[in-house]
Amino acid sequence: MDYSVIDNSNLLNHLFYPRDYFVSPPENAFDLMVDVEKGVVVHCRFYQGQRQKGPWILYFHGNGEVVSDYNEIAPYYNKEGINLVVADYRGYGSSNGYPNFSNVINDAPVILEAVKDKINQKNLGSTGIWVMGRSLGSMPALYLAQSHFDELKGMIIESGFVSIVKLINHLGLPSPGDLSHLEKEAKEMVKKISLPALIFHGERDQIVPLEQGEEIYELLASKDKRIFTVPRAGHNDIFFLERERYMREIKNLVKKR
Repeated sequence: MDYSVIDNSNLLNHLFYPRDYFVSPPENAFDLMVDVEKGVVVHCRFYQGQRQKGPWILYFHGNGEVVSDYNEIAPYYNKEGINLVVADYRGYGSSNGYPNFSNVINDAPVILEAVKDKINQKNLGSTGIWVMGRSLGSMPALYLAQSHFDELKGMIIESGFVSIVKLINHLGLPSPGDLSHLEKEAKEMVKKISLPALIFHGERDQIVPLEQGEEIYELLASKDKRIFTVPRAGHNDIFFLERERYMREIKNLVKKR
């Protein structure tokens, strides 16, 4: 999809919130800087559990977040025998460059390949790779689930959306031009996804309304798909409000494959 109309507009100032925050990885984690373009690197952090072999989740985080924020969250995955690798975007955390939507999408396959290579090189032990995206991260996650489905075991989406166009309209931001083709193409992409899928969404989400998470669920071609909505949750608190159920749903999905 061609995001140049949006990428060349002032909308980027309203849609990306990069932070340069960095904290060193804990003992069970290590960092990888992925070359996504000449002179541009994106920071990824691998959190490995104590079990020698298990599933890996490639996690694309939400806007305003960075890899280091997941030092506190990754242990909950590791406790369930799930390994986690969290990827930043250009300009976020220790990554350089500047974020735009074309880069968010185009960098995703490069990151996936680098993650696969590192898992093999370090003999980390893997029963397969899953892709997960939260909020902004739903864009690269959905893209990989459709374009690289043969390299993935399944997909998890939290507080996600089918198309950036719907988010722009919901936030009342001015359209830089005719974006109808982007929304149509995004829907067609999601319709092609047949991987096992799990969707999380807060019923009180004011940033990405529940209807957008439901739209993902309805469009998916997956035979094995579930949607888990949280009545009390907004955009950023699903994990904290329903942590036990949240982790149980993820574990049930990734461990049965």
